Amino acid sequence: MLNTLENDEPIFPISTAAKLLNISIHTLRMYEREGLIIPYKKESNQRLYSKSDIERLECIRKAINEFKISINGIKALYSLIPCWEIVKCSQKDRKNCKAYNNHSEPCWNYEHRKNICEKRDCRNCDVYKKYNQCGEIKELIKSISR
Repeated sequence: MLNTLENDEPIFPISTAAKLLNISIHTLRMYEREGLIIPYKKESNQRLYSKSDIERLECIRKAINEFKISINGIKALYSLIPCWEIVKCSQKDRKNCKAYNNHSEPCWNYEHRKNICEKRDCRNCDVYKKYNQCGEIKELIKSISR
């Protein structure tokens, strides 16, 4: 079933996502509070998850359970994604950007004021969408260092 869906189509309610991942709803909400995932929210505030969200959560679970990386460690790894390169920030934007100047949170956890990301929906930003699988961040870093 998962193979026939569009990757970014929010379709799974939180209870289904939790079952697919074999975790509790409480754990999913905690990952959201920690800023590891941005679920789609309907007007009713009901959370929906896409296939890409499930893949991101599988990667997070693997990092925690197999590699023993803490949630803060995962956030630090996500903070290393060079969002300023991906969205093509100007030097002025970089000066006003907490994501550029800090290294403890992914860029999508910051409130973006007075910079290129101010009006962006982080859930639909390439920085968030493209780097949802475990190996993709490393491939990005390799491509930049060439």
